[in-house]
Amino acid sequence: MREGIIVKALSGFYYVKTNEGILECKARGRFRLDGTSPLVGDRVSCSIDNQGHGRIDHVEERKNWFIRPAVANVDALAFVAANTNPVTDPFLIDRVSVIAEDAGCELLVCINKTDLDRADELYDIFSAAGFPVFRCSAETGEGLDALREALQGRISAFTGNSGVGKSSILNRLLPGVNIPTGEVSEKLGRGKHTTRHVELFELSGGGYVADTPGFASFEIEMMKLIPKEELQHDFRDFGPYIGKCRFHDCMHLKEPGCAVTEAVAKGQVSQSRYASYVRLYDLSAQHKFWEIK
Repeated sequence: MREGIIVKALSGFYYVKTNEGILECKARGRFRLDGTSPLVGDRVSCSIDNQGHGRIDHVEERKNWFIRPAVANVDALAFVAANTNPVTDPFLIDRVSVIAEDAGCELLVCINKTDLDRADELYDIFSAAGFPVFRCSAETGEGLDALREALQGRISAFTGNSGVGKSSILNRLLPGVNIPTGEVSEKLGRGKHTTRHVELFELSGGGYVADTPGFASFEIEMMKLIPKEELQHDFRDFGPYIGKCRFHDCMHLKEPGCAVTEAVAKGQVSQSRYASYVRLYDLSAQHKFWEIK
């Protein structure tokens, strides 16, 4: 029996990194029957049959998992943003921050292309909200040492809107991997999707990083999994004010005596973050309670 971590899944085969190297495996049929098919990032136990074929026999309990991208046990989501060609909408970062908070993993905000635009507004919004923010440039190498250090010893998934340079940053963090990159369309202001499957790449010094198939991997439909009443707890900058409102069931919208909206008025919570909360609350409220599991 060998133990390891699934670093790639492709065409029904799983590639497991073990102490003896990479083992190509199929999964036991029972995984399909009970709905627990292995995912990239899973820690598994494998065996080898008489023909030398690998088989996954057991999947350890997961810390978390995502449907799109199909990846498990993520410790950190690294959101790559930019303020030029294309410009990242803060709402995209906010919705991923909520998914990360709900899944129990840390959000790292990586602002790329700082050799072209320092993205002061994005930096201020998310650093004030308490997230680690890294100003980076895949072109010059700025900030990549600090980002690499933050990824050590963890499983981290990279995401962000297309064209911001996810693959370019990964190529700087992982010399020799040569992840394909796509040019940004000047007309549309967005990049072509270049990644076709989820794969973990080992980081020198320990840990793994994953590239994901474009920002569409985190669909807004994920929000229906978070009840509107719980959404406030996934905005970390609301934390100091929750429980201090006039009404115990305050949803921080238009209620009088709301500590959160008062904090927004005083500049203690950013208008941008609050606007994202309201937008996500409205989206979540569109779903019936029995649809939220």
